[in-house]
Amino acid sequence: MSAPLTLIAGAGYTGRRVARHLLQHGAAVHCLTGSTASAAALAEVGIAATAVDLDATGSLPRLPDGPLRVLYLVPPAEGEGDPRLTRLLSALPRQPERFVLASTSGVYGDCAGDLVDEERPPAPSTERARRRVAAETTLRHWADENGVSWAILRIAGIYGPGRLPLEAIRSGQPVIREEDASPGNRIHVDDLARVCAAALEPAAPGGIYNVADGSGESSGAFFRRVAEAAALPAPPEVSREEARRQMSPMRYSFLAESRRLDTRRLRQALAVELAYDDPAAGIRASLEEAGTQEDA
Repeated sequence: MSAPLTLIAGAGYTGRRVARHLLQHGAAVHCLTGSTASAAALAEVGIAATAVDLDATGSLPRLPDGPLRVLYLVPPAEGEGDPRLTRLLSALPRQPERFVLASTSGVYGDCAGDLVDEERPPAPSTERARRRVAAETTLRHWADENGVSWAILRIAGIYGPGRLPLEAIRSGQPVIREEDASPGNRIHVDDLARVCAAALEPAAPGGIYNVADGSGESSGAFFRRVAEAAALPAPPEVSREEARRQMSPMRYSFLAESRRLDTRRLRQALAVELAYDDPAAGIRASLEEAGTQEDA
């Protein structure tokens, strides 16, 4: 029997990390990306890739025969439902033995700081979160109708090399003072890659997983950690009301919702050991890797 192939739809920041992780562990990988330039860049570093426009067509490249696993990282387009996901599902050459969908913890909406597990019903308060719920629903219906094993990852904010708020700190963007701040949730991209790899295994329990480091640290506390580690001035602190006036609507919308993600199922059912459940360690590793890349 031939080795399974993992098809990664969406080879951006996270997708590239997952692809490298899988390849390092001997897996076969093929990425779908949105441009020929991106596909060529991936090929240059040894990652097989094809440019596919899921807004126009669901036509896929010819894939080797054998077991298929799919990791879907493409964000939904604006509008009703998720036509990108629907096109991909219709174009798959055969039923996968596992389909993993990347969603967001934003589907829970504002939970007033509660500890939230996977049994909590979604209550999205933004259009982007409602689109993610629509994508989850599309996958679950399709998987149930076709007898396909599935997992949905409700992912917190992703950080890592090149994804730290350094420019925001340098420009003096404020943070909400700690007494007014809400809990925050985040995950280092390398830990997320480990989670994706574990979730792709057909023997792993399916269903929904919250994906976060479990620290629950506020956004302001995280910014201050980054500033200290990068030897930058601490960001100015403002009240929540001042933040509402000063911050962009997009940035404030992320801070306005309050919840703490319960990650027990992630750790117990998937048995993933996070390398960076301490944000300080993840920040240091991110700065070190980014510095190495700049020096290369």
